[in-house]
Amino acid sequence: MQVTVSRKAHFNSAHRLYRKDWTMEQNDAVFGKCNNPNFHGHNYELIVSVTGEIDPETGFVMDVKILSDLIKEHVENAFDHKNLNLDVPEFADLNPTAENIAVVIWNKLRVHIDHNMKLEVVLYETPRNFVTYNGN
Repeated sequence: MQVTVSRKAHFNSAHRLYRKDWTMEQNDAVFGKCNNPNFHGHNYELIVSVTGEIDPETGFVMDVKILSDLIKEHVENAFDHKNLNLDVPEFADLNPTAENIAVVIWNKLRVHIDHNMKLEVVLYETPRNFVTYNGN
């Protein structure tokens, strides 16, 4: 029997959506106000879900405390109150769109979670805009 355990977290970050190899006009046309050279910020909401078999000894799919600690160490500490473009190495050459942020988070967590379990990341950039990534 497969069960999904989820943990919610949040972080606040600034970013700028743009491509270094494009002109300002091209960046403005594609990214609009998100191309502000002075950056802009979001209060991101994150839901990390792990799906797997229930351990018959513990009754857990995964200890939620361990999942919470992994999110804190590898996501919140890395992204909270940071400028994603300037402070987070993964975005040195990667545009920090919500889609790319979700993939980076998934990759940071995947190595710490049993590979027999499925991992899914849902990242809310705003209350109405969110992306989901599950490794596919």
